Amino acid sequence: MLPILLCSVAVIAICIERLWTLNASRIAPRTLLGQVWDWLKNNQVDGEKLKTLRDSSYLGRIFAAGLSNSKHGREVMKDSIEEAASQVVHEMERYLGALGTIAAVAPLIGLLGTVLGMIQVFTAIMLEGTGNAGVLAGGISQALITTAAGLTVAIPALMAHRYFQRRVDSIVVTMEQEAVKLVDALHSDRRIEAV
Repeated sequence: MLPILLCSVAVIAICIERLWTLNASRIAPRTLLGQVWDWLKNNQVDGEKLKTLRDSSYLGRIFAAGLSNSKHGREVMKDSIEEAASQVVHEMERYLGALGTIAAVAPLIGLLGTVLGMIQVFTAIMLEGTGNAGVLAGGISQALITTAAGLTVAIPALMAHRYFQRRVDSIVVTMEQEAVKLVDALHSDRRIEAV
């Protein structure tokens, strides 16, 4: 039961941390692209603005990577955005692997408890015979409790893992759309100026 209890504490801690961290409005603020576009129109993009942008949010980090390489052409800008985005996605998926592992392992720990409980039952039968129903019931009860406890931890952990994975995927799609808008806006203007 102790490993199952530790797993349940870990699930709760990870869920609270991920709920706090995976806040879409903090990761990809809706007004950020407009703010960056204003800076670009007014020629205000410099090292200080890029640092402010980089520190503001995950999407800001992606924008800053793209803007710092925007003068090298569309492909270089896209490559730098993709590199920054892969790091951001990795950070957003932090602890999700542990959550999935707990969801997979908790029922197995419960099953191990079931097996140990049944071993106790058969040991009691071997030592005392089948006449002592209290000993038999205690072993069977332990077996069923550990199985139920393992499933009670695993089911919410699996649901949380799927929920947070979907949340990350949704935020990634939003960030991709914003980054594409920035690249298209920057390089379509440059093509018009060149003509």
